[in-house]
Amino acid sequence: MIIGVLKETIAGDRRVSLIPAVVPSLAAKGLKVRVETTAGREAGFLDEEYEAKGAEIAPRAEVLASSDILLSVRGLPAEIQPNQTSISMLDPLWHAERMGQSAASGATAFALELMPRITRAQSMDVLSSMATISGYKAVLLAAEALPRMFPMLMTAAGTISPAHVFIIGAGVAGLQAIATSRRLGAIVSAYDLRPVVKEQVQSLGAKFVEMELTADEAEEKSGYARAMGEEFYQRQRELLARVVAENDVVITTALVPGKKAPVLISAEMVRGMRPGSIIVDLAAEYGGNCELTRAGETVVESGVDTIGPANLPSTVPYHASQMYSKNISNFLLHLIKDGQLNIDMNDEITRETLVMRGGQVVHPRVLEILQSKSAAAPAAKES
Repeated sequence: MIIGVLKETIAGDRRVSLIPAVVPSLAAKGLKVRVETTAGREAGFLDEEYEAKGAEIAPRAEVLASSDILLSVRGLPAEIQPNQTSISMLDPLWHAERMGQSAASGATAFALELMPRITRAQSMDVLSSMATISGYKAVLLAAEALPRMFPMLMTAAGTISPAHVFIIGAGVAGLQAIATSRRLGAIVSAYDLRPVVKEQVQSLGAKFVEMELTADEAEEKSGYARAMGEEFYQRQRELLARVVAENDVVITTALVPGKKAPVLISAEMVRGMRPGSIIVDLAAEYGGNCELTRAGETVVESGVDTIGPANLPSTVPYHASQMYSKNISNFLLHLIKDGQLNIDMNDEITRETLVMRGGQVVHPRVLEILQSKSAAAPAAKES
């Protein structure tokens, strides 16, 4: 089988789906790797490095025409053929209609964001890998924008007090943000709906903020966050307001798959913060956890900067590609049996990541979203 590695076409994405170091492990399983010319250059991986590891370098048209399986970071290749398989991140729960349109190509497509959070799939979990980078980079953005330093310093000019950082959400991104803030010398506190993460937060040297707010079943069986009702979020905002106002930096990380990000910080809460404070909203691309957030922009209100970064992992393309490459190659090898693609629908990892096959959307959650939108369309026309 030929594995094709494509150069990313989404503007500004500098990552590559497979790095040279992984090529030998695929070759050992009887797979041939063909890489699009300069696919890895922006991430720091040259064509010569791929060739040295046994991969072939070819123009995009040749890679597309000759490959059995196409690997990319984001999106389904527009030129994909019915007999080909794509493995990438597709955002299928946010773009179900696009999945329905793409299924008409007849191709097979796997979405890595749907990877179940089970023990044997940990090495394939691209969301955790990319969240690690986002949590780290969010702190650096905040440190650069904050008009004060993070650590406490004893100087001849007096003592400089440390910055106070508050992390909302103690998932992978939140925990990395805690660790990075602590390394920079800040006093860190964190909040999460799930009391079980308290020990993880404290193990990193942060204070766990507890509130009189319970959330039964805040997590799906798959390990991803569950959406709560607006009444719950309103009560949460009321309790968070005081804590937010006491901190110099607030980093938010709350996301619910397939849903608009919950608003945790209102415009009123922003106005209650000290001028010069910083909010970094890691949910910016999905609506934002702050009412004022605009993806890809910095919004200034009452002297407070709300930063809405887009695609943070791509700003660290070398290591983002390294981590993504390990995830996608592990998943690819999971699918390969005796040198051939084996789609075993009895396997949870395969079943949960398969989005389209044979001209149809086959993933139950994506289908459910499509059907609900189809049912809502006639009602909207009638009104």
